Amino acid sequence: MKYNFDEVIDRSHNRAAKYDERMKKFGREDVIPLWVADMDFRTAEPIIDALKERAEEGIWGYTSRPDSYFEAIRGWQKRRNGWDIKKEMMSWSLGVVPALSSIVKLFSEPGDSIMIQTPVYSEFYDVTEAWGRNVLENRLVEKDDAWGIDFEDFEAKAKEARIFLLCSPHNPLGIVWSREELTRMADICMANNTLLVSDEIHSDLVFHGKKHIPTATLSAETAGRVISCISGTKTFNLAGLQASTTIFPNLEMKKKFDDFWMAMDIHRNNAFSSVAMEAAFNEGEEWLEQLLAYLDGNFTFIREYCSANIPKIRPTVPDATYLVWLDCRELNMDNETLRTFMIEKAGLGLNEGYTFGRSLSGYMRLNAACPRSVLERALGQLKNAVDRL
Repeated sequence: MKYNFDEVIDRSHNRAAKYDERMKKFGREDVIPLWVADMDFRTAEPIIDALKERAEEGIWGYTSRPDSYFEAIRGWQKRRNGWDIKKEMMSWSLGVVPALSSIVKLFSEPGDSIMIQTPVYSEFYDVTEAWGRNVLENRLVEKDDAWGIDFEDFEAKAKEARIFLLCSPHNPLGIVWSREELTRMADICMANNTLLVSDEIHSDLVFHGKKHIPTATLSAETAGRVISCISGTKTFNLAGLQASTTIFPNLEMKKKFDDFWMAMDIHRNNAFSSVAMEAAFNEGEEWLEQLLAYLDGNFTFIREYCSANIPKIRPTVPDATYLVWLDCRELNMDNETLRTFMIEKAGLGLNEGYTFGRSLSGYMRLNAACPRSVLERALGQLKNAVDRL
């Protein structure tokens, strides 16, 4: 089946946070929303069909998770990443962020330090500080238009960290970590008894010949010291259905996690998420391959348009995710001025770069998972705004 990713769908009246929260976030409702990390594309037809069939049953009582749910996830990871996950090590949760938050709470103590690599998804700050833990920033360094790890600093910080939250692939920089980089980080964590927690929610959205390597597959030793967080919600645009999987290195840690969710009586999928996930992992591959090709075309458009028309703004074309990191430092604006410029002059709703790294200035994040025509309009507005400076 041929999917039409050029179709522009009006989401402004379907309770989409990206659209309905524009006034709250940006102070106006007419900005083009390129912020929240979901896609403006319809999901795969087999998923829609499965949800329609479930909806038409008309009874949506308490829902179980059959073995087929976990087998669909296991099959997907085996096919895509060569990762043979043991079913007994898999736990369900509402989402990757709730899983990360509960892991920080359960496997560290108030006052402990949690290491993150900035700039990084802002929730890494939030789930750390919400439980009274201290953020340790291993700041990624930019050299020759590429970002990388300061391993000297990483090793020093690991000596202080109880937990290291790894974003793999990386949001917002779109980095697909190499086997060598992952192994070095894992070895340092093991040497310092630092628990490595790997957020791999973007692992299916990889481009340019890169290959995602699940952190837990590096070695038997690594597998015994890594908690992995995965989900199909980012891949198939299903975030509103809320479901993720956490893979533990041992049953003791898994039980502690499961008991925590049971204590809050949050231990069941909603009536639709398990059906959607099974359809996605069993029948969604054709849609995904077409999506990846379309997104890569969007990245090429952004790069070429900015180079030709807005050279003062330099996009980092990602090797993973559908998120583009914009270097706006040549506009010579502080963070608040840049934010106001994007909203008031360019009419764009973007994520501010400083939310991903609090010491940063002059960056924005753009969500490229939308029809090409929307990007054309957005970058045209941005060009006009920059030309008027």
